[in-house]
Amino acid sequence: MIQIQSDIICLRAPNPSPLTFTGTNTYIVGIDRVTVIDPGPYIESHLDAILALIDGRPVDAIIVSHSHLDHSPLARPLSDRCGAPVVAFGGPMAGRSEVMQTLVGAIGGGEGADTDFAPDRTVVDGDAIGDFRAIHTPGHMGNHICLLYKDVLFSGDHVMGWATSLVSPPDGDLTDFMASCRKLQSIPARRYLPGHGDPIEDPIARLDWLIAHRLEREAQIMSALIAGADTADRITAKVYADVDASLHFAAKRNVVAHLIDLTQQKRIEPVGVLSVDAVFQPL
Repeated sequence: MIQIQSDIICLRAPNPSPLTFTGTNTYIVGIDRVTVIDPGPYIESHLDAILALIDGRPVDAIIVSHSHLDHSPLARPLSDRCGAPVVAFGGPMAGRSEVMQTLVGAIGGGEGADTDFAPDRTVVDGDAIGDFRAIHTPGHMGNHICLLYKDVLFSGDHVMGWATSLVSPPDGDLTDFMASCRKLQSIPARRYLPGHGDPIEDPIARLDWLIAHRLEREAQIMSALIAGADTADRITAKVYADVDASLHFAAKRNVVAHLIDLTQQKRIEPVGVLSVDAVFQPL
């Protein structure tokens, strides 16, 4: 348990992994009444720990930033125990762009999605949830929201300090991810509290870095493609040669996201049907 400030406690779920870092951050916000953000994976001991920290106080809402298995499954059991509604942008397919809807089944993906997730209340961009304002930030997942609370932004998996977000189509959309980063640049916040890892104390610098990093990856992918690496597998092997092999699957999904984005930019095109195994060529 980490006391972030007088009205924010972070409780880290015991689910560390290469993709979740030290575990999922569950936030309990408030003093006399509380809101729970991202209750986390279905782990009974974590549910017990959340309830112990709530300590009988009224719970106004259980807000889920997005419906991945490390963030949302505990929402319903917690709701059953404390009577609070589960609030989110929507189910696991909500917020997908038209492009991603057309690619379902052609490009793999879907890893980590909580397909059973269904909130009691759905929100759209700008909606108030008590003292919070929902900010729709698709990219990591179509139904991803950040939450502005006073001068703090709960950034979910969209902005983290320890790593960049996995963007794996069709749930993830790199075009949307970049637009969401630029959207957050215009929303003042003193500090970001992410879904994994430590607080981000200079959020604008982090956003600038994330945008620059993605543009650098884009340039690397274009260079690899021009040099003859014409599939997602070949580009991944070339661009991510210095990355541990255990992370190559996630790296490939990011490459696929870039290839789809570059196709939308009309800078490249697939030879034949766009798919995870397609051959691409520059335009």
